[in-house]
Amino acid sequence: MFTQNPFAELSATISPEIMQGYVIAMVLAVIIGTVLDMMHKKSAKYFFENAQKASKSAKRTLSGGEKAGLAVQTVASEVLTSSEFANPKRRLSHLMSMYGFILFVVSTVALIFAHPTSADAGIWPMLWHIGAISLAVGGYWFWFFIRVDVACEGVKWYNFNGRGDLFIVGLLSTATFALIWSGTMNMLAFVLFIASSTVLFGSVFWSKFAHMFFKPAAAYQKKCVKADGSNENLPAEYDLSASDTQSRFPDIPEYMGTNPPNMGLGIKREPPHHF
Repeated sequence: MFTQNPFAELSATISPEIMQGYVIAMVLAVIIGTVLDMMHKKSAKYFFENAQKASKSAKRTLSGGEKAGLAVQTVASEVLTSSEFANPKRRLSHLMSMYGFILFVVSTVALIFAHPTSADAGIWPMLWHIGAISLAVGGYWFWFFIRVDVACEGVKWYNFNGRGDLFIVGLLSTATFALIWSGTMNMLAFVLFIASSTVLFGSVFWSKFAHMFFKPAAAYQKKCVKADGSNENLPAEYDLSASDTQSRFPDIPEYMGTNPPNMGLGIKREPPHHF
């Protein structure tokens, strides 16, 4: 099963041209859905205006090399390793789902466009199955045990939260029916696989699919405004016990004394259990 190209047998019923046309249609659906989402939420306009506002209050100008370095940091941290997740279980689940999805999609494209009728397609069938399994394991782990409403609010795992769960349900059903179809070559499983993938890629405008494109952009902008000193017009971090800080803000000693106590860890006083 893991070394056989499932699309090779399918090519006897559905021509490779139709399969390739479907893949192209799904790519266009993602592009169109993402553009419509940007227009509806005005996310691109927000990023542009926010960058313009930050540049006016910047304390220094970042060089091209600094911006490139921050872009590399963003890709290495937020994109490749998902460091924004403090909970290691949530982070591992996300990485398994993300890399599984990427491997599954890339392998699907390779099999359909390069080996549509070849039962032995090298390493691609193995990668296709590994990607689907990784996506399913990471996704089901999140769905049953990590979702905040399930883990901390007592909501039943089968409760469907409309648009909020459309993306993860689309991912899980696509991977699940793909594996069932590959193992059984049952046409009903194939129809459900295609239906699930169509919902996944065709519902970008309504689901959270497009957030995977916005998150890196937001993370990069956050690093830039922190580096240039604008810091999104947030107040700077001060040492409350420092004399220059107290002279600048004379009400600190009045309300907190000349040696203000450490205010504690705040929300970090206990380890995160979900996010």
